[in-house]
Amino acid sequence: MIDLLIGFDLVAIIKSVGYIGLFTIIFAESGLFIGFFLPGDSLLFTAGFLASQGFLNIWLLSLLTFFGAILGDNFGYAFGKKVGPAIFKREDSWFFHKDHLERARIFYEKHGAKTLVLARFLPIIRTFAPILAGVGQMHYRTFFFYNVFGGFLWAIGMTWLGYFLGATVPNIDKYLIPIILAIIIVSVLPTLIHILRNRNYTRK
Repeated sequence: MIDLLIGFDLVAIIKSVGYIGLFTIIFAESGLFIGFFLPGDSLLFTAGFLASQGFLNIWLLSLLTFFGAILGDNFGYAFGKKVGPAIFKREDSWFFHKDHLERARIFYEKHGAKTLVLARFLPIIRTFAPILAGVGQMHYRTFFFYNVFGGFLWAIGMTWLGYFLGATVPNIDKYLIPIILAIIIVSVLPTLIHILRNRNYTRK
């Protein structure tokens, strides 16, 4: 089941949705409430790997995912700036939970503007960080700089990592599932640690 969920499904999804689908997924995960559950890190890495195998063009892939990440964050920022504190009053639903937003707010307060870079590699937080930047009326030039820098490291970095390993390591497809699993664990672990620390703190 893990093999099917982590490995083959990602490959099948990428092959079926193509460039436009990948752009849309990255855009959604970077700034839409409904995108927090999407597997951005593993998706980018797997897409880069498929590019090394000739299924995708790495240059077009990296550019589209980069622009998807930048535009997604900009959308989130604009949404947060327009709606502001009112979004904290929204009722919880299937895809929106105030605790996700609060978690991002705490992380944002601790790490400041660099959150926009760090959050790229943290599921859930990366979706809500640009929204919080808009809610907090962060200066747009500062936001734009960290947005572009973080988007470059994440979108282009992850796709080219997959491409490089796929092109240089013999028979890497045999290790694709463990690598993707490791990426998921590494990306989720900091968020889980942060959640556990937060719960322990509130219990005291």
